[in-house]
Amino acid sequence: MIDKMTRYSFILLSGEKERFLKDLQDLGLMDITRSSKSVDEESSELMERADVLKVAADYLSGLEVPQGTQAAEVESATPAEDLSELRMKLDEDKAALSAARSRLETLKAWGGGLSAASLKKIEEINSALRSEGSQPLTIRYYKTPEKNFKPEWASLVPLEVISKDSRNVYFVTVSDDPAYTFPIAPVQEPEGDLETCEAEISAREAAVKAAWAKIAGLKKYVPEIEKMRRDVLSELDLYLAGTESESAAEDRLCVFTGFAPTEDDGKIAARLDTMDIYWTSRAAQTEDMPPIKLKNNKFVSMFQVLTDMYGRPAYDGFDPTIWISIFFMLFFAFCMGDMGYGLVLVVIGLLLKKTSAGKLAPLVVTLGAATTLLGFLFHTFFSVDFYNMLKDTPARYLMIPSDEIKAATGYDANMILALVIGIIHLCIAICIKTAMQTKNKGIKNSLGTWGWTLLIVGGVIVAALAIFEVLPPAIVKPVVIALGVVSAIGIFFLNDIHANPLVNFGSGLWATYNTVTGLLGDVLSYLRLYALGLAGSMLGYAFNQLGMMVLGDGGIGFNWIFFILLVVLGHTLNIAMCILGAFVHPLRLNFLEFFKNSEYDGSGRNYNPLKAK
Repeated sequence: MIDKMTRYSFILLSGEKERFLKDLQDLGLMDITRSSKSVDEESSELMERADVLKVAADYLSGLEVPQGTQAAEVESATPAEDLSELRMKLDEDKAALSAARSRLETLKAWGGGLSAASLKKIEEINSALRSEGSQPLTIRYYKTPEKNFKPEWASLVPLEVISKDSRNVYFVTVSDDPAYTFPIAPVQEPEGDLETCEAEISAREAAVKAAWAKIAGLKKYVPEIEKMRRDVLSELDLYLAGTESESAAEDRLCVFTGFAPTEDDGKIAARLDTMDIYWTSRAAQTEDMPPIKLKNNKFVSMFQVLTDMYGRPAYDGFDPTIWISIFFMLFFAFCMGDMGYGLVLVVIGLLLKKTSAGKLAPLVVTLGAATTLLGFLFHTFFSVDFYNMLKDTPARYLMIPSDEIKAATGYDANMILALVIGIIHLCIAICIKTAMQTKNKGIKNSLGTWGWTLLIVGGVIVAALAIFEVLPPAIVKPVVIALGVVSAIGIFFLNDIHANPLVNFGSGLWATYNTVTGLLGDVLSYLRLYALGLAGSMLGYAFNQLGMMVLGDGGIGFNWIFFILLVVLGHTLNIAMCILGAFVHPLRLNFLEFFKNSEYDGSGRNYNPLKAK
């Protein structure tokens, strides 16, 4: 449910602003209006600082250094900044090391390349030739597949083979004609020599190792970095709250607006009375756009994360979390539909408690328990139907007799159940819409909606009573006629009591077309529950059959190993696919079909009190 909020207004001297906000932060209950906070230079710097600290903490928390690295003893007053510099230096050294190794491979292919002494000698010869006015020597480097190399090329220009490998020939040509031609194009001259390159690689490897050691040494600062980030976030929260104040009396006064839960009025009033400020309070109104705090029991609160995925309700709206908790759990179990899969989910949920995703553990366990229960009703365990095994026991009364229902109706029991659940889900949505419109607009302005509710929900109830013979056949017809007449009056003539009757009739016809076509499509959407459950069951059954084919007569041998591997891997894959479908499609049925027919408005903003992080 939506917690009632109280709107507070504060007036204080400008010089008291920071102390006042710090007191509110210590109180931890006041949401200072932040609807139009701006990002200026100071807040931008604080956000950037918090981001740097977060990146540093996340990086060091998940750090995996190369095997054999010994953490260095590092003393740092600014560990996040030092980490950033070390990572930049590490990236530079790793890039240089990769380039040096690439050069080394090239030099090895060229037989080590020309030594520094050879290069110096060539330069001395060229210097002498230039001093004599002669053309200096031009050296070109060539690489070609061995099958393409022709020894007669040596007659064109002086040529020297430097090295060969299994595929290529590496050679150079020397000429005093800088424009001489050759049958193939030259390649780039190899840089340096083996000795220099190997020395650079050794130096870079040492630098990389030293950088990793220093980074590993910074890991001990993770708690301190996280605390620094919390402090920065608290400072940012105070600053942003301060920017929401209005200046008055020539900037000598500040005016704040805040919201807090009504249930905390006494505690807040006692604290505010100790502050040197002027304050007033009143019940928050919808036009105040107060923040939304949801208050539910422990079970419903587990599903609040799903509500927040869509958006919190408006202040004058309704909290859909209780309905999501019921129907999402039911839809999820319906899509999974297997007792064995439910037990696997329960185990996964219990294991999650010991991980960083521990907050989701209760939800996973709950969904697994619901799947286990519904899987028992559907008498399916890892895609094996156990109904016949228990049909002569009292347990048969707790299971759905699928074959009997199909024989009596001609349709699968699960398909009928999916449609029935969908109709109930939509009827609840329509009733909620009617109740909220009546609450917010009054009964006179909701007569059209009441007409549709009587027609749809009333019609469903009458049909159910007639099917189960609770309502005598002789009474059904008059009741249906009465419902139709009363509903038609509301739909076609009273949908807007302030409008012309002809306009009402026209809008009623248009609403009828939209409702009939839309509602039919919405009901059929619930068949996805049956389809997903059937697909998962059939795929699991196929893996079981493949396993039995591999097992053969069941004799002792490797066939048992392959049987177990096939069945375990197959069902693991099927469980993963079923979980994905069982999450997405029930969410869709709640977010689209239910929210549309209940006219849910997810425009509310989260209650975010000013408090120390």
